[in-house]
Amino acid sequence: MTFPRKTIASPVRFEGLGLHTGVPVIMMVHPSEHGIRFRIGQDIVKASPENVTDTTRCTRLGPVGTVEHLMSALAGLEITDAEVELNAAEVPGMDGSSGIFFDTLHAAGTAEIGEAVLPHLYRRVFFKEGDTEIAVGKGTGHWRYAFDTGARWPGRQVVETVSVMEDYPVSISRARTFAFAEEIPMIIQLGLGKGLDESSALILGIEGYKNEARFEDEPARHKLLDIIGDLYLAGIPIRFLNVSSDRSGHTANVKTAALLKQSAEP
Repeated sequence: MTFPRKTIASPVRFEGLGLHTGVPVIMMVHPSEHGIRFRIGQDIVKASPENVTDTTRCTRLGPVGTVEHLMSALAGLEITDAEVELNAAEVPGMDGSSGIFFDTLHAAGTAEIGEAVLPHLYRRVFFKEGDTEIAVGKGTGHWRYAFDTGARWPGRQVVETVSVMEDYPVSISRARTFAFAEEIPMIIQLGLGKGLDESSALILGIEGYKNEARFEDEPARHKLLDIIGDLYLAGIPIRFLNVSSDRSGHTANVKTAALLKQSAEP
């Protein structure tokens, strides 16, 4: 079975602050025929699990931080090939979601550049570590994410889609990153989240949201957005997978992406 390889029809420019660094970033996404690659100066890194260098509060590919939201938007558009050029070492945070990336790339249009063979998954991929579980198998785009804070509000949120491609543009891509109110002093002390404010990050208080949520279950939806981006590092279109995840973060997501890539026949 094959699927179309797609790139963008014309270059797209994004400007914003790095989500964690707060550094002004200009990012160009160019048409390509070499897969998805990130470039800073002469340094080029391919979007693949083995090239992930850190998963602390974001996914870092080589020197480039916070790639997960852009990767998620590329997955939602089924773009298989793109050259991402940056003048700083972090993807701009924009509004804290992948919505701006998705809308702008969608408006630029896509171009087919050939076909690729869909890898045959000869076994179901299962990752478990403590309370974290991820199961991935061949499927039809049925994705589920369970966000669980235990006794702390909001407790358990579960978001599920039986057609990830249909639901991605509105129900998934718009969900913003979030932070627990009690962790904000630590985040500031660590020098993180400098590119965010109350319009681009949802703040979870101990009894409710501190600012206006876009969805009642926005944290769960954003975590689904994240795992879509992280698993797309394996290079398999998300419409051909069924995924169920419970309490996973970037570390578990990337480990699962590596297992997924290994389990796929060349």
